[in-house]
Amino acid sequence: MTCPEPPAALAARRYLSWNDLTRARHGGRVQKISVAAGFTCPNRDGSKGRGGCTFCNNQGFVPGYLRECNDDIGLQINTGMRFLQRRYPETRRWLAYFQAYSNTYADLARLRLAYETALAHPGIDGLVIGTRPDCVADELLDYLHELSQRAIIELELGIESTDDATLARINRGHDFACSADAVRRAAARGLPVTGHLIFGLPGESRESMLAGAASLSALPLAALKCHQLQIVKGTQLANDWRRDPATVPVLDSETYLQLLADFLERLRPDIAIQRVGSEVPPALRLAPASSTRLAQLAPRLTATLAARNSWQGKYWRQ
Repeated sequence: MTCPEPPAALAARRYLSWNDLTRARHGGRVQKISVAAGFTCPNRDGSKGRGGCTFCNNQGFVPGYLRECNDDIGLQINTGMRFLQRRYPETRRWLAYFQAYSNTYADLARLRLAYETALAHPGIDGLVIGTRPDCVADELLDYLHELSQRAIIELELGIESTDDATLARINRGHDFACSADAVRRAAARGLPVTGHLIFGLPGESRESMLAGAASLSALPLAALKCHQLQIVKGTQLANDWRRDPATVPVLDSETYLQLLADFLERLRPDIAIQRVGSEVPPALRLAPASSTRLAQLAPRLTATLAARNSWQGKYWRQ
């Protein structure tokens, strides 16, 4: 069925904002502090492949404050908290964000040590764990369920695309069925799952990206992070783009916003949207030549939906 009018939760932004939900749930801003625990990825160490995904250069999203630290998780948290408190003084709760590479790709003993070290910090209320859908064994999910009884635990899975041909083309190393299975197994243990999705990957069409809204709506996802593709230095995709830019078409900001609005109209309205874009440092970004600042994307998305008299889930069909 279609949604004839926006639910009350969507009234202000016209999509369900994860930030708004967490503020209401926790009485104020909830801020993530990125930590780097030294994990790698099965797509880099030879277990599944070498070189990683064609679009990936972790330096594109590693905060500057982490470059000042060693591998000491406590030091990373202290440094990040000092930096972020100046920027977001209204923060009420802090989460340690295991972001770089695949943060469940190790034996359980090593994972326990990293997670428990972060949770032992007096300022940390929980964990956000970013990883791949092929790196979430049942034993790990059982342990995360145990942790969730005493701390906030969120799992972020790199879905990236629902199109298997595109996943193969970007050297992802898994298919969409793997993502769907991981989401279901984690959600069955009461773990909130956020999926990462990239718009404009090679091989994707407007039709395939919009079809992904139905596929993702059928899963027990709590949230989505949506990103437009950017060509980042030091990646295989950058090499492909340099050889022939036509093989890696890049969405300009207006085309991306219109596509994202189309997608949200077809997405289940109770899936919270954590982010609506990405922002790669200009020194690392090859294309697009210019990029709308991340802080400007959200209000522009709301304006785009308002101009259509539309909202998240308007054309969602159960």
